[in-house]
Amino acid sequence: MTDEWRGWREAAQAALYGDEGFYRSPVRSPEGPAGHFRTSVHASPLFAAAVARLLTGTARELGTGTVALVDVGAGRGELLTGVLAALPEGLEVVPYAVEVAARPPGLDPRIEWCARPPEGVTGLLFANEWLDNVPAEVAEADPDGVPRYVRVRASDGAERLGEPVSGADLAWLERWWPLSAPGERAEIGRPRDTAWARAVGSLTAGLAVAVDYPHVRGGRPPFGTLTGFRGGREVRPVPDGSCDLTAHVALDACAAAVAEAGIDASTELTDQRAALRRLGVGGDRPPLSLATTDPAGYVRALASAGEAAELTARGGLGDFGWLLHRVGLPAPPP
Repeated sequence: MTDEWRGWREAAQAALYGDEGFYRSPVRSPEGPAGHFRTSVHASPLFAAAVARLLTGTARELGTGTVALVDVGAGRGELLTGVLAALPEGLEVVPYAVEVAARPPGLDPRIEWCARPPEGVTGLLFANEWLDNVPAEVAEADPDGVPRYVRVRASDGAERLGEPVSGADLAWLERWWPLSAPGERAEIGRPRDTAWARAVGSLTAGLAVAVDYPHVRGGRPPFGTLTGFRGGREVRPVPDGSCDLTAHVALDACAAAVAEAGIDASTELTDQRAALRRLGVGGDRPPLSLATTDPAGYVRALASAGEAAELTARGGLGDFGWLLHRVGLPAPPP
């Protein structure tokens, strides 16, 4: 890392994915992402079971007994491991883990470890908290209201304003996240749009799902969402490789990018609460009468309900956005 002033996209790319970056260095992050922040995958096995049901339903719609499962931003393979354990008998799954870090030891040998989504597969592509880690430029409106790139110093995270935003970045801001008042900030989501459209385009047929903390036009946070995580705590974002760097995702812009890439897909944007309820994760407490007839079963059901409630909670994991694209499948009924 050097002390030169750089844009946030370049600085975060090096800090997260460089040779000594947070996601690639076994010294900086030996536990993987799970050691620094808690996703739905880590919160409960109910999440993987729900994804298994989603995969099974996708295979049924495709009319095939063999289906691909592509986990983009796979961490240490936790989601794939959970889904494979929850699948019904008779469904043959070809699992792919898309991740920049090295393959962890002891992973199920069926899982193919790769650096990018495989092309031409049929099945389910699932990206849980991946797009928030795709580095993006940060812009800030100067005292005259002119959007300028924010430059950052890797060693300490100090910032200063650079040149005015221009070209395709300015067009993206004007369309998706216009800035006017001095001090307003935005993360320019163009790289996320491109990455997501490319990922969806890798499917020949099936379902692509992006899960992330979202915002949409008309409800953008006025000062952006860039932050850091280390050891389970939110920290100041410093692009020195010592912490995760994340920002919420303009999922509406990602959705539009898929359509504009010419991909023939129906699109739905919903929240995790609704999506998981459709997949059988509700959070309702078991009837008290069960405590009398089956005490052990009641305890298990109560624990499961607590985990489901966490996954679907308003103000928490339930507020995650689910962006779904059905590729080569009929649109679902309303």
